[in-house]
Amino acid sequence: MNWNDVISYANNGNLKPDRRVEKSDAEWKKQLTEEEFRVTRQKGTERAFSSDVCSSFEPGIYACVCCGTLLFDASNKFESGTGWPSFTQPIKDNAVAHHKDSSFGMVRVETLCNTCDAHLGHVFPDGPAPSGLRFCMNAVSLKKVEEEN
Repeated sequence: MNWNDVISYANNGNLKPDRRVEKSDAEWKKQLTEEEFRVTRQKGTERAFSSDVCSSFEPGIYACVCCGTLLFDASNKFESGTGWPSFTQPIKDNAVAHHKDSSFGMVRVETLCNTCDAHLGHVFPDGPAPSGLRFCMNAVSLKKVEEEN
């Protein structure tokens, strides 16, 4: 995946997810903490440098905190200096959805879990090679799961 792919998905539609999970706000509120709900269901942003996930580089897989869909492999994680966990690519091209975001007077590409539409963060074209992508994620939207063998 590269920046042209991201823009194409944001403008023309995303790949079909492997499955869908849909719940009411009341159901999500029962399952999530207040902060998880605010970020994932209301498109919030956690405070920069508020999580130790930024500085953790142990092997493993990061999944959506809402539905458990596998999203990112720690082997694609890097220190971006932004205060949010950053990855060069998702675990699968159809794991993350991309949408144009014109909020706050700027144009960005929002990333969502393609399974349950949880807000994850944004993707930018200023990451390291080979993808050149920086998936800048809210740590509260992710949960670390055991590394798959």
